[in-house]
Amino acid sequence: MTDVDYRWPSAAQAWLDLPADLRADLVAAGAASWREIFDGRATYNKQWRLARPPVMDETSLGVLNAVCDRLAQLIFEACRRRAGTAGELRRLLGVPEGETRLLDDAEPLSDALLAAFRPDVLLSDGVPRVVEYNIDSSLGGAFDADTTVRRFVDVYRRRGLTDRARLEPAPSAVDLRFAAIRSGLALPDGARVAMLIDFDAEYPGLDDPERFFRLLSPVVERAAAFGLDLVITPVSQVTLDSSSRLVARGAPVDAVFRLFVPNRVTPGAGVDALEAAVRARSVPMWVSAAAWLIANKQAFAWLWDDADALPAADRDLVHRYVPRTWILTPDLVDRAVADRHDLVAKPADGSAGVDVLIGRETDAETWREGVSRFAARGGFILQSYVKADDVPLDFVHIETGETVSADVPHSIAPYLFGRQSAGACIRTGFPGCDGVLNLARGVLLSGLLVVD
Repeated sequence: MTDVDYRWPSAAQAWLDLPADLRADLVAAGAASWREIFDGRATYNKQWRLARPPVMDETSLGVLNAVCDRLAQLIFEACRRRAGTAGELRRLLGVPEGETRLLDDAEPLSDALLAAFRPDVLLSDGVPRVVEYNIDSSLGGAFDADTTVRRFVDVYRRRGLTDRARLEPAPSAVDLRFAAIRSGLALPDGARVAMLIDFDAEYPGLDDPERFFRLLSPVVERAAAFGLDLVITPVSQVTLDSSSRLVARGAPVDAVFRLFVPNRVTPGAGVDALEAAVRARSVPMWVSAAAWLIANKQAFAWLWDDADALPAADRDLVHRYVPRTWILTPDLVDRAVADRHDLVAKPADGSAGVDVLIGRETDAETWREGVSRFAARGGFILQSYVKADDVPLDFVHIETGETVSADVPHSIAPYLFGRQSAGACIRTGFPGCDGVLNLARGVLLSGLLVVD
């Protein structure tokens, strides 16, 4: 069997394969314990919580991770065929100098840039379709995904439900990230590492930093298990000492990793200090800001341009799992207008649904105006529309305690750190939601429950 030959089960199959009485007990347990399970987890949703996590069988998860790992390599190779350094790639992508903070134009593009990635995957007719690739250290959701699914399993274990079937959380993204940080930077035992967060960004909970630090205390404990002394710090508060070493919470640090993207971090003295330390090579950073360039969606178009010249297995992998993608230029506007129903326009370096136009959900005049404007501006792509399968899930209504089953949109975002699979962040809709899955619209986050 090859990855391309794998016959994917429906998104509901792993759940439906569990005995009906066990499924009922799992939903009841989650509905009774939702406050414990989701305490402190990030969401804007004030009405619904999941009564159970999404489920995947172990074989499908393994194949999905293998597909995602190979596609990340192919994206990187498509970039490497066109550029040898971060500066060459930046210019080729049309990214203005200075827009991507912490970037060293002279840095060679190396395999180390694939230390952390998380694709966004939609199931369409049962087949995973990779619509975006997040390649960077700033992959959100890992702690929330880990925590929710492990709390679900703890509840199941207390009720004896894990004695009736194999029910396990997917591998910990938090743990495997720390393992990858320590090995990737070759850090000694006890190294002091700063986890830098932009507290001026849009994310639930950042308005109360001290509470946020308390909620993340388990992350500090997990870092210690991997020999790292982790200090969680607002990037705005780091400084330089007289030796150009980066100082966080009163003392120099041996390394840093970012939980912010380098082209949208809030400017300030702290970012300037971090940039100076990185340029002086007085502090190693996991991972280099050049990784953010590899994640630019224009690389999807290059991948498709190169596909027919790839080995047959890689060509078939691209054709099956990656939607057809084009760089949006003025000469494609007429085609985009004619094929509106089958296309999506999106910024090549965007996120959170900003400036995304879905052709079939946009009236003809707005679509024409939008793609014309995007083409003139540059930095946008066209991508074939992917119709995502809904998945049946169970929810508890926060106010009434009622349990409701509904078919909702969802996306799967598997983490790979140091090229090792590390669970997944699942974003799901909720009863009555629209099709856009992001935090601002009330999406619910969960980790993945793995069954035989």
